[in-house]
Amino acid sequence: MKWKLSFFLIISISILGYSQKIDESESIKRLLEKESATWRAADSKGHTECWYIQPYSRILVSTPEGVTIDVPPTAMINTNSNAMGNGGFSVNTNYKMSIQDNNAWVSHNEESTAKDGKKTFSYEIRLLEKIEGQWKLVGQSIHIYKPK
Repeated sequence: MKWKLSFFLIISISILGYSQKIDESESIKRLLEKESATWRAADSKGHTECWYIQPYSRILVSTPEGVTIDVPPTAMINTNSNAMGNGGFSVNTNYKMSIQDNNAWVSHNEESTAKDGKKTFSYEIRLLEKIEGQWKLVGQSIHIYKPK
């Protein structure tokens, strides 16, 4: 009887741990999709809510032409709606995550469609921390490419 109870507890703890990771990954996906949508909608308040700038925060963007842009992290929270997107939408796919306690890194692909129908493709790596119980972006690396 004792071994059955122990086995049940081990299985229950394993399932609970696994479902917590699923819940965390879903929370992170929602945050990343909100961040993408608020940028395109020029919603500076909503976009700022997605970020928590740390002393080590960094945002790097590489263009298909090989140019690297080192974006000041404060640009993510001191946004001017005129400098943000102007409509359209994006779809994030191929999420891969590592979630460790209050830290996570995520890679995904993004296909952005501008208001005029022009598409932009990127590979993205996002760095997140859980701040006061909420996932926040603290850094990212975006690599824009032209599909073959």
